[in-house]
Amino acid sequence: MYKEFYKLRLNPFEIAPDPSFLFLTRRHQEALLALYYGVHRRKGFVALTGDVGTGKTLLIRCLLRMLKDNDTACAYVFNSRLSTLEFLHYVATEFGLAVSGKTKGEVLQDLRKYLLARHQRKLTTMIVVDDAQDLSFKLLEEIRLLSNLETDEEKLLQILLVGQPELDEKLDSFKLRQLKQRIALRSHLEPLDLEETSGYIRHRLQLAGTPSEACNLFGEETIERVFHHSGGVARLINTVCENALITAFARQLTSVPPDIIDEVAYDLRLSLASPPRAERSKSNDVVLQAHEDTASIV
Repeated sequence: MYKEFYKLRLNPFEIAPDPSFLFLTRRHQEALLALYYGVHRRKGFVALTGDVGTGKTLLIRCLLRMLKDNDTACAYVFNSRLSTLEFLHYVATEFGLAVSGKTKGEVLQDLRKYLLARHQRKLTTMIVVDDAQDLSFKLLEEIRLLSNLETDEEKLLQILLVGQPELDEKLDSFKLRQLKQRIALRSHLEPLDLEETSGYIRHRLQLAGTPSEACNLFGEETIERVFHHSGGVARLINTVCENALITAFARQLTSVPPDIIDEVAYDLRLSLASPPRAERSKSNDVVLQAHEDTASIV
């Protein structure tokens, strides 16, 4: 609702993981290249970890876009709380195989035939398991056994495990030592630092509108406040900036001052320090009036 006011073509801080807004830090670039190399060179198992909101799903979307022209078939498993049979049925269905009424052994046989047929045509087949930290030890072991589907030269199936840091803890456990030895590449994403946060915000603003005008929306002190409250977590940066733009628009401000970031952070429970009550009360009155005055264009 603020795009026209700030001369933006797009919403710069959508939470949805849009690959066109990817901001490559050194760590993100290294992780993306490792993922691509692992799949393209058919290394078998690859793992990507990172805390909540650090951009794992966005990176996977970018990887899938990079592999799109390589005739790569991908089964994307977004629900990790499945039984072994449910997991195999889901994967097989994603690959277009019939599973109704079939036993685990029959599904595995069909899956092997499918993988061999694709291998003979020099095509890549992969499974992406998101939120893999929630996989049971039993299911992780079953997934390891899928890597036994191979030829003398290479793996028939590429498996990408994506999860929060708890996934690393599981993979390092004694119970999964066989799986750990099969992981060819492991990458980890960290939150952005202050300089990266500044680049991230300006990058998204430039993509959403004209660079000269968009960059002036968030000054250096404002960005420092965003970094302070978000801890450099990309998802929180988006949430704080989105709410800040809405508030600044409601007050008809041409840029976002630092105090609005503090207010937004408090409202989102990211900060325990509340702005002065009188100031917030006055601000709320302005917001309500601005919303009424601009209702026709919202």
